[in-house]
Amino acid sequence: MPLLGLLPRRAWAALLSQLVRPPCASRTGAVRCQSQGEESLQVAEAVLTSQLKAHQEKPNFIIKIPKGTRDLSPQHMVVREKILDLVISCFKRHGAKGMDTPAFELKEILTEKYGEDSGLMYDLKDQGGELLSLRYDLTVPFARYLAMNKVKKMKRYHVGKVWRRESPTIVQGRYREFCQCDFDIAGQFDPMIPDAECLKIMCEILSGLQLGDFLIKVNDRRIVDGMFAACGVPESKFRAICSSIDKLDKMAWKDVRHEMVAKKGLAPEVADRIGDYVQCHGGVSLVEQMFQDPRLSQNKQALEGLGDLKLLFEYLTLFGIAEKISFDLSLARGLDYYTGVIYEAVLLQTPTQAGEEPLNVGSVAAGGRYDGLVGMFDPKGHKVPCVGLSIGVERIFYIVEQRMKTKGEKVRTTETQVFVATPQKNFLQERLKLITELWDAGIKAEMLYKNNPKLLTQLHYCESTGIPLVVIIGEQELKEGVIKIRSVASREEVAIKRENLVAEIQKRLSES
Repeated sequence: MPLLGLLPRRAWAALLSQLVRPPCASRTGAVRCQSQGEESLQVAEAVLTSQLKAHQEKPNFIIKIPKGTRDLSPQHMVVREKILDLVISCFKRHGAKGMDTPAFELKEILTEKYGEDSGLMYDLKDQGGELLSLRYDLTVPFARYLAMNKVKKMKRYHVGKVWRRESPTIVQGRYREFCQCDFDIAGQFDPMIPDAECLKIMCEILSGLQLGDFLIKVNDRRIVDGMFAACGVPESKFRAICSSIDKLDKMAWKDVRHEMVAKKGLAPEVADRIGDYVQCHGGVSLVEQMFQDPRLSQNKQALEGLGDLKLLFEYLTLFGIAEKISFDLSLARGLDYYTGVIYEAVLLQTPTQAGEEPLNVGSVAAGGRYDGLVGMFDPKGHKVPCVGLSIGVERIFYIVEQRMKTKGEKVRTTETQVFVATPQKNFLQERLKLITELWDAGIKAEMLYKNNPKLLTQLHYCESTGIPLVVIIGEQELKEGVIKIRSVASREEVAIKRENLVAEIQKRLSES
């Protein structure tokens, strides 16, 4: 087939308009033009042939997902939904309301809220309108919502995806696109009561997920800043040094010290003073000890933070979770918007069982107090004190997934309770009537999408997918006005009157 036939008429017209000259006035000129036109068509066809050939010679397109992302199979979704159900039910138990915000915000809303991490935001290409960025977390959009709607008091939870342009470590549950589960309390309340409840929620969730033993580190940004001031850190370097200290869970002290001195210009003797503090961790006794510290006791900010931590430990003791909490002076939390108590939950390493790999996933939950963030969006600077927490769903999911893989656990991907089957041909209409009756009664039911499926095929499907019950209708059952109920596990069958079928199924399901 000539290549002319491969192109639409408009495409050829556009191509010829560039290649063929205008018609000539004389007969001789017309002959010449006709010849030129034929030559032009040959040239055009040769160009098109070379382009098609070049296109065909391109390597095959590789189908893959972007770096730092993942697909979730039905098996993955079952596990994830169980985790999310447990987390959300805990949030609701503590009186939180659900909400959502756009996946992207005005870039100016997000900038200068995350310190050094601001460079990790995904900016969207300018489409001739607003400059936008994908949300980096759920906290800043929440603060924007409170300021925009003039909300002064709210207890909310939010489950949604966020995006960070960092180097992903997928083997440890770190991605560029990931889900966050946040709980926050906004409003003016008496000190440390909401903060203590956030830590209680963290403990409830981590205990409920049965991930193993865990520890929640707590500190206070005022103590961190007071420590920096007492050690001689210039105020202009507070946030930069705070960002370095925040890496102590991933880097050795000597590497963090090198970064502070060599890259951020901190005096070596100042770094060494900080080193004396960041190695301290303990309970309420350490709080009392820091009250007597010759440097910290002279700093007003640090004393305020220590006073609140002492009160916090009193409430944590009443909640029965004080033994899970450690006052840790190395905890800094790199995000700029924290102003008071900060906390981070880590799983404690336990001896690995045979076949298990050690799981180093970092923190699995974190949060803190951010009293000034809402005021940054309010035209008059009105503040709404806030405290909250975020559950690291991706890391928790990674841990659960690895443990299931090690134990060889299988996951059922559907919740179907009953399968409608027939041993005979031409019973599609009866199966459709029967399954409609089950659906209308709220029973989860399935059938094969074939006119005349084999009974063995139908039973094998039930066994492979874990469906517990089969209802069977055939000529004999239709004649006698009964339906057979078959237990897939025991393979026992009983005949039930058609009018009693739904009640019998519901009874069996409630007993299982």
